[in-house]
Amino acid sequence: MEASCSLQVYYQVSSLSPIPSSSRFLTSLSRISINSPKFNLTSSFKNRCSVSRSPDILVAESSEENGSVSEEREIDLKSWMHANGLPPCKVILKERPSHNFSHKPIHYVAASEDLQAGDVAFSVPNSLVVTLEKVLGNETVAELLASNKLSELACLALYLMYEKKQGKKSFWYPYIKELDRQRGRGQLAVESPLLWSENELSYLAGSPVLADIEQRAEGIRKEYGELDTVWFMAGSLFQQYPYDIPTEAFPFEIFKQAFVAVQSCVVHLQGVSLARRFALVPLGPPLLAYKSTCKAMLTAVDDAVQFVVDRPYKAGEPIVVWCGPQPNSKLLINYGFVDEDNPYDRIVVEAALNTDDPQYQEKRMVAQRNGKLSQQTFQVRVGKEKEAVAEMLPYLRLGYVSDPADMHSVITSQGPVCPVSSCTERAVLDQLLDYFKERLSYYPTTLVEDNYLLADQDLSPRKRVATQLVRMEKKILQTCLQATVDLIDQLPDHIVSPCPAPYAPSLK
Repeated sequence: MEASCSLQVYYQVSSLSPIPSSSRFLTSLSRISINSPKFNLTSSFKNRCSVSRSPDILVAESSEENGSVSEEREIDLKSWMHANGLPPCKVILKERPSHNFSHKPIHYVAASEDLQAGDVAFSVPNSLVVTLEKVLGNETVAELLASNKLSELACLALYLMYEKKQGKKSFWYPYIKELDRQRGRGQLAVESPLLWSENELSYLAGSPVLADIEQRAEGIRKEYGELDTVWFMAGSLFQQYPYDIPTEAFPFEIFKQAFVAVQSCVVHLQGVSLARRFALVPLGPPLLAYKSTCKAMLTAVDDAVQFVVDRPYKAGEPIVVWCGPQPNSKLLINYGFVDEDNPYDRIVVEAALNTDDPQYQEKRMVAQRNGKLSQQTFQVRVGKEKEAVAEMLPYLRLGYVSDPADMHSVITSQGPVCPVSSCTERAVLDQLLDYFKERLSYYPTTLVEDNYLLADQDLSPRKRVATQLVRMEKKILQTCLQATVDLIDQLPDHIVSPCPAPYAPSLK
């Protein structure tokens, strides 16, 4: 029963509504009032304050000048967990400074002693794990919601927002306080671009990730519209908070922030019921950093969620967890970081047969016979660009067939290779060449300019992570472009003109 932090949430594409600049940097839970059914919607947030002086703020630090006890020392996440059933473990909480000096440092899990591969770093009892089953109080209702495609993340975010309103009365107060401290930031101190301003999203210009962000943002808005349904269906929520109808109690922007914060730390447990598959695990992400090349995962074992390390660690060294086989575009949207060593990084090329082609139905049948669709998506994986280009060629050649005799030959053959002339092959390769050049032209900067930007030590964290992403996309496209040029150079006749193609397939 294994878990990865792999999280894939798909939504219909619509428009992205950026968070206003006055609130975009605030985390999901940090603006919810403790004891009032309404929220403190002021545009500013005082990061340092006293709980006794300001009851409307949950997260607080003491004033050093009056010598009061630090709130961080008073309620420590790990101490709270030990007091509530966490057995002895081999990790400690450390902190690194935030890039924004007005924000608190970020906590992270580190080894408390030297560890060897196979050691159990910690084992969190299920009583300290938040799942949909626990939130909704009924496994049947939880599975009903999941099967009806209502996001588990929306339910978890709703639950934590309700608990946040209880303040210190909530059992989960120390954990929520830790989430507040993290402010939805990933290991690079960057929030998901779902919380970026329009100006900051322009750092991603030219990247297809912008469409993914727009799609996810619209999906969150649709989830918000379903909150009341979730609340009425879940008996535990209805009984515990009988007068707090979600869409009346929580403005959309607050819910969006909560959703993104939950998204950044939820893990996907394997081998458990639907009601338990998405879990929030204290000491798990975001306190554990994600790494694409790590193989250690959170696993459901008996009555706990366990973490076994996959490599040696020295005492004090940060511990990492596998984030699943996700491309960097998903890592950025889900967790606010990219991994330059990510072996699962990829871009997508979409090809489609021309529906105006008189031989469209025959070509569609041949494509299906060879495992392809009339609208086919090709995954171009990093390090496998040449193989991806080679996979596209038979599909494109099929689209270029125009002679009925050639089409008959293709239909009666058993393989994916179409008989093509030199001029057709040149036309196919030229189309690919123009396509990769066009995609590279969408980006306002070049690879050289990206490298120059990243060499700037003062580059803002959001611009840095965005530049890293677009640079890696460009590298994949540039490698595909070079692979296509190499194929053109291998043609036996370089002076032949490309054949006309009235029904050439499309690429996007």
